[in-house]
Amino acid sequence: MIDIPGWAMVMLLAMSPISELRGAIPLAIAYGYPPLEAYAISVLGNLVPVVPLLLFLGPVSSFLMRYPPGYRFFTWLFSRTRRKYIDGREGIGFVALMLFVAIPLPMTGAWTGCVLAFLLGFRFLPAFLSIALGVLIAGVVVTAAVSGAFALGHTILI
Repeated sequence: MIDIPGWAMVMLLAMSPISELRGAIPLAIAYGYPPLEAYAISVLGNLVPVVPLLLFLGPVSSFLMRYPPGYRFFTWLFSRTRRKYIDGREGIGFVALMLFVAIPLPMTGAWTGCVLAFLLGFRFLPAFLSIALGVLIAGVVVTAAVSGAFALGHTILI
């Protein structure tokens, strides 16, 4: 059986679209990593899939649009998204995307932020910076919450 180091497990969990930082930071702290180290490993892992996602969502959707079901779906999705969420609100996109990624709740995070950036027509660099800032903020929130919960639990047990 392969013995995977704790830091690699934390990074893999941070890279996954379901758990991201919400699962990686508690795991790292449970492994015994200090909060700052848990934060750094988890944030780095969470940022790994951002670049490929931002670079390849466009080409993949273009490829799928060659086929009638893909064309119908993406045409509907793009027109609905732009009509409902973009028209008249272009100026707040960077901050809104950053805050969306920064809120550590289900269905928010780097993966969903990449999809939103793609749907909203962000260029690569602004999208990456906005998502990266959101990940950094979310990491602080999750680390503080988990560290506080561990400290509180330790205090109660003593």
